[in-house]
Amino acid sequence: MSKPKLAYYLAGGCGGCDIAVVDLSETLVDVALQLDIVFWAPTVADAKYKDLEAMPDGSIDVGLVSGNVRNSEHEHIVKVMRQKCKVLIAFGICASCGGIKGLVNLHTTEQLLDKAYINTFSTDNPEKILPQTTVVVDGKYELTLPSLMDARPLDQVVKVDYYVGGCPPYHEHIGKAFMALLSGQLPPSGSWITMGKAVCEVCNRNPVLQGKSKKFATTVKRTIDGPPSEDGCLLEEGYLCLGPVTQGDCGSKCPSANVPCRGCGGPIPGVKDFGLRAISAIASMLDNEELVDQIPDPVHLFYRYTLPSSFLGKKIKR
Repeated sequence: MSKPKLAYYLAGGCGGCDIAVVDLSETLVDVALQLDIVFWAPTVADAKYKDLEAMPDGSIDVGLVSGNVRNSEHEHIVKVMRQKCKVLIAFGICASCGGIKGLVNLHTTEQLLDKAYINTFSTDNPEKILPQTTVVVDGKYELTLPSLMDARPLDQVVKVDYYVGGCPPYHEHIGKAFMALLSGQLPPSGSWITMGKAVCEVCNRNPVLQGKSKKFATTVKRTIDGPPSEDGCLLEEGYLCLGPVTQGDCGSKCPSANVPCRGCGGPIPGVKDFGLRAISAIASMLDNEELVDQIPDPVHLFYRYTLPSSFLGKKIKR
């Protein structure tokens, strides 16, 4: 049989998901030998968009898209990817839920451009020139830029077959996901490719796993207030850890490093709005209602990675 064809496109992301694939190391070599990588842009291969557009519809077996859809170029190429790929996977939390870069939706495009190009102390732009979608240089060369849009997860633009969380996805989990792809052992279409357990379920700091009872938090802390203990439950100590509602495909790497989980793994199965479920989970673990008022910047905490895909994100006035 011919090798399965794979395409990879980085939309509005940072490239971290690409690096996570490279971090597969020897496993990547094994996987790559079993795949025909026909497109990987713009980070790895010198592939042109016209090359992807010229491929027959449905000719690519699996397509991975990382990053959210932030501009007109992203929107066009992900639609092309959908046409060309039999299976399309939202790869990483930006593609799956909007990601941390989705927080731009809290501001208008005009506000963001003003902040970046005019209203900053270090900016020298007395003529207040802003990026334009088209400009003519020397009276004859027309240059273009994609137009900016609200940040969107992939499934708000095209149909998505599978989702992978993480910022970036943990490389060991990526290896398992690739092996599942190659063996055809995938969950039902529309599912997350996940082991299905929350961070707390695989966290060695979880008192329940040690046969102890869970305690309510009597204070709210941030890591700038002082480091957590080396082995205690972060939530019990008052640190706002989102492990109860976050997929633990990473193996609880952040709590293991004494850092509260921030939710980049995406919502555990059955959760439609990560932020709402996180608010509920944290509130239920606080000793009294007054502690809720001490939670700093709730939107950036609970919706850090999922604002564009949330109910809240759909209600914000643009």
